[in-house]
Amino acid sequence: MSAAARRITKEYAELQADFPPHVTAAPDESNLLHWTGTITGPPDSAYKGGKFNIDITFPTEYPFKSPTVKFTTRIYHPNSEAWKPSTKIEQILRALVQLLQEPNPDDALVASIAEVYNSDRAQFNKTAQEWVKKHAS
Repeated sequence: MSAAARRITKEYAELQADFPPHVTAAPDESNLLHWTGTITGPPDSAYKGGKFNIDITFPTEYPFKSPTVKFTTRIYHPNSEAWKPSTKIEQILRALVQLLQEPNPDDALVASIAEVYNSDRAQFNKTAQEWVKKHAS
């Protein structure tokens, strides 16, 4: 078993004991390096009522190289997150939920969405909810 596989197996066992709220995630049966999951929009966020599918692909160099984490459900959101080798899977999943609760417009991938978030929070929330209804319900 590779170092990445050992680390992922250990972290998955830890996750099963204490899964973050609003999240499900598990490795594919045939490929430990590929996970799928779901994040439920936190009730105190613009994403409440949404069910967002995620896809996580771990490189063979994990944890020294970051996994690729993608929302496969369309989402109206401005952010991405930095990577460190000490970051664990649980932290990634918790960070995704946290970003739904509190977007960080200062670290935006989509500047136009961050601009709306900063200038018109009501419009941001309205548009995010429209996207939830259209793409994540």
